[in-house]
Formats: sequence, structure tokens, C-alpha cells
Amino acid sequence: MPLNKTKTPTERLDIDFALKAARLGVWELDPVTNLFNWDDQCRELFGLTKNDPLLYEEVIPHIHADDVNRVNQAIEWVLKSQFGAEYDVTFRTLGIDDGVLRWVRLMGRSYFNEVGEVYRLAGVAQDVTLQVQQQEHLAASEQINQLATEAAGVASFYLRLADGHITYKPLLAKLLTGQEDTLFNRYTVARFIHPDDRHIRQQAYADGLLTSKVCYKIRFIWLDGSVHWIRTQGTYTFDDSGQPQALIGIVLDITEQVETQRQLEDSEAKMHRLIESVPFPIGVYVGPQMHIQFANQSIIDVWRKGKEVIGKPYAELLPELANQDIFAQLDDVYTTGIPFHARNQRVNIVVDGILQPYYFKYSFTPLYDADGQVYGVMNTAADVTDLVLAKQQVDESEATLQDAIELAKLATWSMDIDTGTFHYSARFMQWLGFSHSTKRLDEAFNTLPDEYRQSVADAIATAIRPGSSGLYENEHPIINWLTGQQRIIHVQARVFHDAAGKPAVLRGIAQDITEQRNIQLALEHQVQERTEELETTNEELAAINEEYVSTNEELAAANEEYAVINEELEESNQLFNRSNQNLEQFAYVASHDLQEPLRKIQQFGDLLKNQYADQLGEGVNYLERMQTAASRMSTLIRDLLSFSRISTRQDAILSTSLTDVVHNVLNDLDLRIRETGAVVEVESLPRIQGDRSQLEQLFLNLLSNALKFRRTDEFGVPVPPEIQISSQVTPVADLPPSVQPTRTAKSYHRIDVSDNGIGFDEKYVDRIFQVFQRLHGKSEFAGTGIGLAICEKVVANHGGAITASSQLGYGATFSIYLPVA
Repeated sequence: MPLNKTKTPTERLDIDFALKAARLGVWELDPVTNLFNWDDQCRELFGLTKNDPLLYEEVIPHIHADDVNRVNQAIEWVLKSQFGAEYDVTFRTLGIDDGVLRWVRLMGRSYFNEVGEVYRLAGVAQDVTLQVQQQEHLAASEQINQLATEAAGVASFYLRLADGHITYKPLLAKLLTGQEDTLFNRYTVARFIHPDDRHIRQQAYADGLLTSKVCYKIRFIWLDGSVHWIRTQGTYTFDDSGQPQALIGIVLDITEQVETQRQLEDSEAKMHRLIESVPFPIGVYVGPQMHIQFANQSIIDVWRKGKEVIGKPYAELLPELANQDIFAQLDDVYTTGIPFHARNQRVNIVVDGILQPYYFKYSFTPLYDADGQVYGVMNTAADVTDLVLAKQQVDESEATLQDAIELAKLATWSMDIDTGTFHYSARFMQWLGFSHSTKRLDEAFNTLPDEYRQSVADAIATAIRPGSSGLYENEHPIINWLTGQQRIIHVQARVFHDAAGKPAVLRGIAQDITEQRNIQLALEHQVQERTEELETTNEELAAINEEYVSTNEELAAANEEYAVINEELEESNQLFNRSNQNLEQFAYVASHDLQEPLRKIQQFGDLLKNQYADQLGEGVNYLERMQTAASRMSTLIRDLLSFSRISTRQDAILSTSLTDVVHNVLNDLDLRIRETGAVVEVESLPRIQGDRSQLEQLFLNLLSNALKFRRTDEFGVPVPPEIQISSQVTPVADLPPSVQPTRTAKSYHRIDVSDNGIGFDEKYVDRIFQVFQRLHGKSEFAGTGIGLAICEKVVANHGGAITASSQLGYGATFSIYLPVA
């Protein structure tokens, strides 16, 4: 049984004040009467305004519905344990009297009488709302901290649930068995677990499937027979259907901590442990010189001055604070007894010899002795550096964006998709004659001419429909509510989603293009006038043409001669068609008759390796090289066949959606995309007149190259591909000089396929589209050098052209130009 020490009034006051300063409340639950007893701090955490005991059943409705099962399971666990189980559970409360949502962490244990019956549950409660919010905003920082755990003697592991395989480093084997070279998996590791503790591990895994978190501490028996306490903490990962796939976690040898805890049997030592374990920094400084009497690990981590800090004067430990008012703040609290609180305060701390800025929310609270005299100061803090820096970046970005919008004379707007409410910037309000920035859907649409309302509504509905590109672009007139003035605006917007992935806001910009459209109408009027003048001129020319009728009769005789020539050309075309048929027959032979010997080479090679490998010795290497060569030859024949078919086959010209073509290709490449971790962004692509199978071959080759030619980072690790496919219309006058389409048109669809791969030197841009041309050795990247030649042939068959731009090491962009119908 624990020792009961009688505390002096000063010690009791210190404990009470430490609890209050750390925002820790004390509570008890009588399992017989089911009554909760609270201190003032606990009542505040549960939103109680009256000092009345509550039944456990009265408390449960004020716990968040998503957390009730977890709390019940924690209580049931400690009630069932026969040795006084400790528990630690964090959940949300809905204030019983004030209705406020808070995150509360409950820590404590159960107590049993001589016959094994629970007679008391007791512990502390802490408001951790701020910490939970910080954790959500600092997820990236937490991941980095997890990587650093191994340097602190913490071993990590990856458990694959499908087969029980564990990926780990030697440190984990040493922590669990005492020897670094021990091999084990999920099931065989159980033989090292103390028999009395195996059920704890099983229960933790079962509970983790409900909470996605696993945390337990049990004893392991090493190979040398010694017993060690091990703490395991992990997180389940789930697939898209919600099925658990793996458990990722860390393991720490806590034998020393457990032994130390067993020696701390008096209540003062237990309270000290609770304060030490809180997740936010706490320090206690005493005397005029502010000597450090207590510092938990969180505040030591903030100082980054090493662990030997107890007993040192605060000013000696952190001399860089001398000119930052902090020493004066401490002195004022010590001399006046008035607490000091700072919010998002910048503090410069020397880390690794460099003075670096940090931001903290901190408090200095006076500590009183039994005589009511201040004897020290408690320091509590929260590091909010990442939050402050992130807010500064957002503010700077918003200011830059606003400056750009003002410079371009653009207006901004947004629509709340759930309510259909519109919000306008000041410039947009001026255009519309509105005095308030927020308008209902009907008020907003009243600024549109009647004939445009339905088309605008349809365009918005298409943009916000789930599964769409989420892009909105339109051009239409608007009418000023007050003056009746009409403007023509060009509008662009994008859909933004909420945390659940549901479309929430349509936000974009608008540009007044009235002047441009007026100029366009004036030009069209001038064109009409010139057209009428030309028609008059044509009538005059008609009279002149009559004079040349006789000349045309002479030309008729010449036409008869051309007819004879046309007959000869028709015969040549028939010969050309027969040549194409012969070429197709050759392609068939290449596809079947030439492939058959190659297949036998590979099959007989496999037989020789499987049955005579021992007799062949080094000859196996020659067999494998022969099979590799045969495989490359087979691939080459297939690629030549594809090139031949595209060169000779008559196009099946149909209206084809390039968006559908690209999505079909991405489905075919889905496995390769997932293996490489590629990210592919596809904008809306046009419909063209073309051969669907050839167009799919075109994009298959381009996307396969973008996935294949990956660059590596400075550590030699392949960088995940990032691929963008976009489209725009380019007038023929704006075509680059090097682009020569095979069919003349007024404008062309330009489709760009860009990647972040290895790129190439642009001096080879003409060479890469030739057959059998390669810029890399076969040992680096496999291929036949025909893929881009096929791309060039497909684009030419569709009346277009293809080119590329790149910089070595910085990716490449392939630009396809196809005629606009």
C-alpha cells in the first residue's frame, strides 16, 4: 500500500496552486453510487455552474457522441482490472450548463479493496482544447518529430496486417529480445512477451480497430532471461473502404521509468509525475535570482539548452532574453504578485549557436508560501511559431493577390453553394449598383438580361456538380441596378471543397470587357461595309468575265487533255493501294511469323535454365542475355507493327472527345501511376474529328514517357512524376515558325503534356521524333525509340504538328497542334 505522508499547509497550497496553474482538475467516481465529485476546475471543464454531485448517467449525454464509446470502454476496463489499472483518455465535452465544446484529457486509476472490489475511481482532468487545435494545425511538424524519435532511443516499426510481417531496424529487436539480430513477426514475437501481459497486447490491438490508435505497455522477457518494460504506441492505416491495412508505430524501453514510478508511492510524487507528463511546457523558478526548481521535458525542449538545467539561474540559462523584456516581466510578477500573460509573443532564442525567432503564448504566475509571500514564479507556455508564421504567410499572400487584382482592375466574387448566397467586392458592387456585398440568388440573377439567366445558371450548375472539373468560365452582360447601364464581363471561377470533400464555395474574378467588345463590333461593322463594296466590285467583274467566255472554250480542250492525265493518276493510286496491302501483309508476318521464333528462343531458354542450370555454369548468363535480346527484338517488332499500321491504315474519322481519350489511357496506366506515386492533372480538353484508336496511341506514348523518364533527388531517390495536360486555342498567325501542320486551318487546338522528369537538351528536339532515335542508353531507360515517331505520325494523320520544349533536368512539355473544325 502507498505511504501516506502528512503534508504541511505550505505543501498543500503548493499542490493546489500547481493544479490550478496547470489547469488540472481533481475528481472522484463512486462505482457503488455512480456519483461524481468534482473540484472547481473539473466543474468548469464540464460546464457546471453549481457545486452539486452528478450521476455518471447524467454526465454521459454531455460527452460528444463520437467519444462516448471510448469513454465507456475506458471506465469498463479499469473496473474489470484486478490490479488497479491506470487510464488516460481524451474526449470532447458539451458544457452541461454553458453548452461550450471543450477537449478534456482524463487521467487516473482505480482502487480495489481486500476482496478485489473497486471502491474508488480517482484522477485529474485537464482542458486540452488548445493543444488539440495546435495538433491539427501542426500535423506536418509532428510527422517530422516522429522521425526524430529513433535518435532518442525509440524504435519504429511497420506491421502489415495481411500476413503479420513486421518491417523494423535492429534497434527494435534489441528492445524486445536483447539482441539486434533476432528475427520475428507479429505472431512469433509473442514468445518473448511475459505470459501475464499477452492479453493486454491483444486487447490493445482490438481496441485500436475502433479508435485507430494502439497504446500499451507490457513486459518482455529477453533471451538472457531479464525482464524489461516496453511501451508500444501506433496508428492503424485504412484503405478507401475503411479496412485496416497496417499498423505504424514506435517502441520504447521504459523499464527504468517503471522502476522509478514504483518507488514514488506518496501522493506528492504522483502529482509531480502528472505535471511532468503534461504536453505543454511548465517551469518553476524560485528566489530573486529565479533559480530553476522544476522544468518538464516540454519546456526543456523549447529552451534546447540540454537537460542539466535544474538549479541554474534563469538569466544564466537564457542570456539572450536580456533585451526582450522577459526578465522584467518575471521580476514584476515576483515583486507584485500580479500574473503576466502574453499572446503570440515573439521570443528570440539561441539554438545551435544562432539567434532564432519563435512565438509563444505564455504566462508567468506567482507562487505563494504558507505566509502568503511570493517565493517563486510558475511559467506555462505553448509554442505557436508555426501558426503565427503560417498566418503571416497567408496575410502576405492575400495582400499580394489583392494588389494584383486592383492593378488589373478586376472584381472578385464568391457563391456559397449550400445557401446560393453571392458575395461581391467593392468594384463588382459598383458595376451592379449594389450597396451591400451579400445578395440572394434571385437578387444576383436580376442583374442579368432575361435571355442570359438560364445559360448562366446551367454553367454554374455544371461547375459545382460532383465529379466535374470544378472550373467555371462565362461571358455575359450585366445591368446596373440603379442606372440601367449595361456592361459585358468575362467571369472565371473555381470550386473549393470543405473538409469532407463536398463542394462548398465557388470563388473567382470578373473583368469588364465592354470596351473590347465595342471595338470588336465596330470592326465587324467595317467588315460588313467592305463586304458590300466587294459585292459591287464582283458584279462589275461578272460583266468582264463574259468577255472571256470564248477563252474558256479554248480551255475546255485543254481540260480534255487533263482528263487523260487524271486517268493515269487513278491507275497510280490503285498501284499505291496494292502497295499498302502488301505492307499490311508484311506487318501481319512481322506480328505472327517473326514473333514465333522469338517466343521459342525465350521458352527453350527457360527450359535450359530450369533443367540444366548446374551443367551450364556460366552459360546461364549467356542464356539470360540471349533471352533479353529476344525480348527487346519482340518489343521492337510490336512497335514497328504499330508504326506501320498508323502509316498505312485509313483513318476512321469521327467526332472524338479528347477528355474521354485521356481518361481511358489513364485507366490503362492506373497501376503504373500508383507504383510511381504520380499526380496527373487534366484540364477540360476539346472534341475533334479524328481516329479514336490512333489518338489513344498518341496519349499512351506521351504519358508512358512522362512516367518512365523520372528524375531522382540529391539522394538518388526517384521523384514522383507530376503531369499536367492543358488545352488552348491558337490562331494560325500565332503558331511558332517551327510548327508546320499538315492541314491548313484558321486556328488550332494546342494540347500541352508537361512533366517534371529528366528533360532533354532542346538541340535534340527534331531528332527525338525520328524512328529508332534514343537520347539514353538501354541500361538507363528501356525502349525501342519508336514511340515518339508514332506520336508524330498520328498528329500528321490528323492534319496537325507536334513539337517539344525542355531544359535538361527540369522536365519537358510536348505541344500538339490539331486543326479546329
